[in-house]
Amino acid sequence: SVTFDRITTQTAKQVIVQKVREAERAMVVDQFREQEGEIVTGVVKKVNRDNISLDLGNNAEAVIGREDMLPRENFRPGDRIRGVLYAVRPEARGAQLFVSRSRPEMLVELFRIEVPEIGEEVIEIKAAARDPGSRAKIAVKTNDKRIDPVGACVGMRGARVQAVSSELGGERIDIILWDDNPAQFVINAMAPADVVSIVVDEDTCTMDIAVESSNLAQAIGRNGQNVRLASQLLKQHRSDDRWELNVMTVEDLQAKHQAEAHAAIDVFTKHLDIDEEFATVLVEEGFSSLEELAYVPIKELLAIE
Repeated sequence: SVTFDRITTQTAKQVIVQKVREAERAMVVDQFREQEGEIVTGVVKKVNRDNISLDLGNNAEAVIGREDMLPRENFRPGDRIRGVLYAVRPEARGAQLFVSRSRPEMLVELFRIEVPEIGEEVIEIKAAARDPGSRAKIAVKTNDKRIDPVGACVGMRGARVQAVSSELGGERIDIILWDDNPAQFVINAMAPADVVSIVVDEDTCTMDIAVESSNLAQAIGRNGQNVRLASQLLKQHRSDDRWELNVMTVEDLQAKHQAEAHAAIDVFTKHLDIDEEFATVLVEEGFSSLEELAYVPIKELLAIE
């Protein structure tokens, strides 16, 4: 019948349209998969409450969520935006390409564009942490002793770092030298604050950082920003999210050590049936708990004077 033929034709059209759309989506995925992790440029197509639609050209559309924009950023249709393509999802219904301006990868890729030595793999960005739109820290290293990696990233009269900063709404960027030694790395990461001493506790995954009292506010930073960013870099350095930094004055660190020493002396005298003098010697030798002493041979303990 005519009605049946019409239904059959409509169904066939729907199937064809669906197949064409699926093919277009597959082409978009294939086109951008190799660009994942790189910076892309798009034109704002539509501004929604929770996100922005970007036209990347060639029928490709990307999304920037509000959480992936910088604070106080407002875009209008027609604006050109740069962002890092952080995800390509072929199975997603709707959006398949996801772009961010707030992720650390955006910072890294901007430096890759501005600093040729990074693209040439002479300089390597080892870690990056951001408080988007406000402050950031990156750690750089090189195996070429003739090159100053920090100076290369700053550029002549600060030109390179300023170009990155202006793209990110004036974000202030600290460029620090990577060090394989975790304690020295943290000292570098705390810049511009000067660290007097640092105590590493592998058991509790903490580092106690001592600074002069006049330097404490700078070391901590506004709302804890400086120490928080340094802590994020440390977690990347150690590949362990448990690590934390404790910033205090030199006097507070001394008081903390004295309190811990007195507590250890009390434990040793109480549980080991030794006098306070010998317990003090044990603490001075670096023992702070019964567990540590349990693994020391008797001969070694008797040899302590």
